[in-house]
Amino acid sequence: MNDLKTLLSELTHKLQAKHMTIVTAESCTGGLVASFLTEQPGSSAWFERGFVTYSNLAKHEMLGVDLNLIKAHGAVSRIVAEAMVEGALEHSAADVALAVTGIAGPTGGSLKKPVGTVYFAFALRNQQPRSEHHYFSSKGREDIRLLSCRQAFLGVLALLAN
Repeated sequence: MNDLKTLLSELTHKLQAKHMTIVTAESCTGGLVASFLTEQPGSSAWFERGFVTYSNLAKHEMLGVDLNLIKAHGAVSRIVAEAMVEGALEHSAADVALAVTGIAGPTGGSLKKPVGTVYFAFALRNQQPRSEHHYFSSKGREDIRLLSCRQAFLGVLALLAN
């Protein structure tokens, strides 16, 4: 947990220094990323909003993710994570966005996408999204969600470092 606090502090300072705001689009983390962000004092200056889009319909209605895209690739996929991050920027006034979609378990996995499979996407407004895939093997639901938050913060920090 100390690692998360360090990352959050670094992210807070980075967003403040760049005078940027952030939006989140979350599925498997169910708002945990936004919760961690808003625990930071002064977060109202840089946290614009968070979308919790756990269902496919929520991804479509709140972020504009095409249901045919979800049907073709699955909700847990690189292309859907990228569509989520683009939708988060389109439906907010934020400068930077992150999206996370995955399988936290203990059920819902498959041979192709086992429990612990998580896709992330990160984007700055008016730029192409960057995405990544992580597999958090042999972890329980809580650990997968916490590790996903950690990776989300690392991804945003990497995006802002450029």
